[in-house]
Amino acid sequence: MGLKISVIGTGYLGAVHAACMAELGHDVVGVDTDVLKIEALAAGRSPIFEPGLPELLVSAQASGRLRWSTDIADVADADVHFVCVGTPQKPGEYAANTDYVFGAFASLAPHMKAGSVAVGKSTVPVGTVPRVLEVLQAGVCDGVDARLIWNPEFLREGFAVKDTLTPDRFVYGVEGEFADANVARLDEVYARALAAGTPRLVTNFATAELVKVSANAFLATKISFINAMAEVCEASGGDVVALADAIGHDERIGRKFLGAGVGFGGGCLPKDIRAFMARGEELGLAESVEFLRTVDATNVRRRSRVVELVRDVLGEDVVGAPVAVLGAAFKPNSDDIRDSPALDVAERLVALGVDVRVHDPEALAVARAQRPGPGYVDTVDEALVGARVVVLLTEWQVYRDLDPADVAEQVAGRVLIDGRNALDRQRWAEAGFTVHALGRPTITPAN
Repeated sequence: MGLKISVIGTGYLGAVHAACMAELGHDVVGVDTDVLKIEALAAGRSPIFEPGLPELLVSAQASGRLRWSTDIADVADADVHFVCVGTPQKPGEYAANTDYVFGAFASLAPHMKAGSVAVGKSTVPVGTVPRVLEVLQAGVCDGVDARLIWNPEFLREGFAVKDTLTPDRFVYGVEGEFADANVARLDEVYARALAAGTPRLVTNFATAELVKVSANAFLATKISFINAMAEVCEASGGDVVALADAIGHDERIGRKFLGAGVGFGGGCLPKDIRAFMARGEELGLAESVEFLRTVDATNVRRRSRVVELVRDVLGEDVVGAPVAVLGAAFKPNSDDIRDSPALDVAERLVALGVDVRVHDPEALAVARAQRPGPGYVDTVDEALVGARVVVLLTEWQVYRDLDPADVAEQVAGRVLIDGRNALDRQRWAEAGFTVHALGRPTITPAN
């Protein structure tokens, strides 16, 4: 028999977590202060593009195991409370804004019942959880113990449902007299995945806080490393894709996350490494995290490289030149445009006077509402017709499937800049395109 669970915060993490907990057989209430978001979820509409989530929302609500509310008091019957609110980067700073985390736990505390457990899933700077525990202790009713466990999330956008239902590991951060009982209760929540063999690591609070940011720092470093090698390849005539293949065969290195291109974006990697830098400096460990500044700078530099390539191709005829930008989301299978390299490049081109036409199969509505600067078009053809340069910046399958010969008939200039090293360069060259791919020698039709 399932548990009664509340999920506080129904953004990307919370909406997925709530639906997946219901899918696992638990009785779930998702709570948020955003009335429009709750109304959409209650109607079975996903607030984000995430493969598998719309179907899960419909089936979970049809089963009667999932409901939504704007009233925090509706969590009172829950055995386990998951807090899934965001920790965005503070405006004008690198540090993470933890106000939403403390606010959520302060609101939750008076509604916890005896024996219930609060579970933090938000990514927070190390040293935050003991202060969260103090907030709980100050807010719970008489006779109710403040029981807290930190359970970081490791979701990949585009695979969030799979990563929640069948994760590659669980991490529980626990301390104090209720540690064993808290672990046992969370084991009940994740019983199906644990029975299937998912590893479970039990740590103290600080380690659990560090796991997500450390993982993201490592992945960001790996991406920026191969992009630094791309810069070397561009200067020396090397081929970064062949280089990545060669070093990726070393099992100590591996091929994953060695895809050179325009770099990483999204709501996690950029803000997490910056928050990590800020926290390291607060702890007097600036030198220990200084390498992340280079990681961040390298990442941003690759966006500038794409802008330079477009400008070089256009020469003095930049103003008014039509350029097709394929992609707006920071990665395929998502409509997330947070710190999107594609939109950063598009906006920089707009600032140069370029007639930018941006297409994306899923992110246009969000992009139009939140970043209205570039010109957005609803079809790939609208982006391509008359374009002097085609720039691939998000490697959606629909762009991988383009027929270069068909594209050649639509564009005014047969120049392709592959910012993701995702396309078959030779095939495009055979269709008459000059192909610039980051970190690789340029291919011309004559080649």
